[in-house]
Amino acid sequence: MSNYILGFLDSISFGQTAWAAQAPLGDGRGTDVWQLVISAGPVVQVVLWLLVLFSVLSWAVIFTKFKVIRAARKENREFENLFWECGSLSSAYSQTRNLTQSPLAHVFRLGYAELGKVMRLSGDAGLPREVVDNLKRAMSRGQASETTRLHKAVTFLATCANTAPFIGLFGTVWGIMDSFRSIGSTGAANLATVAPGIAEALVATATGLFAAIPAVVFFNHFNRRLQVLEAEMDSFSQDFLNLVERDVMRRQGPPVEAVRPAGMGSPAAASLT
Repeated sequence: MSNYILGFLDSISFGQTAWAAQAPLGDGRGTDVWQLVISAGPVVQVVLWLLVLFSVLSWAVIFTKFKVIRAARKENREFENLFWECGSLSSAYSQTRNLTQSPLAHVFRLGYAELGKVMRLSGDAGLPREVVDNLKRAMSRGQASETTRLHKAVTFLATCANTAPFIGLFGTVWGIMDSFRSIGSTGAANLATVAPGIAEALVATATGLFAAIPAVVFFNHFNRRLQVLEAEMDSFSQDFLNLVERDVMRRQGPPVEAVRPAGMGSPAAASLT
């Protein structure tokens, strides 16, 4: 029994030595990754370059969205502090005009511009109750435009995450087909003949996963951040509309004590002028 086992191990070591002698590392048919890429067929190389392009574009989108979302969150905090500390909407408008990356500031500017138009049209008659509906439509447009701006190019990450693995799989299948064609043409079906071609094909699958994994991770991350920013815009729009509606009620009816939203700053911004 021991002689049988030793003979089996000797045959395995002999086979490995023979394969190493036929296909040394780095000769274009070995296991060096760069050599595998260089020696791959034209179809597999096109797939690899396409996946590299997908990966480069994905990382460009990732870095860009990191910068945009970070700037939006930072300026949102600055805007909230300035808005609720100002004594009037006109003062808040002038002090937050430079916050160009803040979605809240953009929504506020549209609402303030619409409020100014209504006040000019109404004159001494006072603010009509329909002003809230006008402001709601104007601020909804602002929210839609800011949502579109913030989501720009994020969908490419989803496209890359969904398609890159299948593109890599296509390259793998094509490379394996080439390997089997070479086996049929040479008539040799040993490991030294099959392994390099299959390794070349599997590089395409690995490259597809390399492009897809970061894309799906950061797509989910950015979606969560963007949902938070959208919720902040919804909350601010409601607070602003409530502010205007309370002022309309105060001007046209008995005084109503201004109720400051929870978590916000000074209610001094309740004055529309």
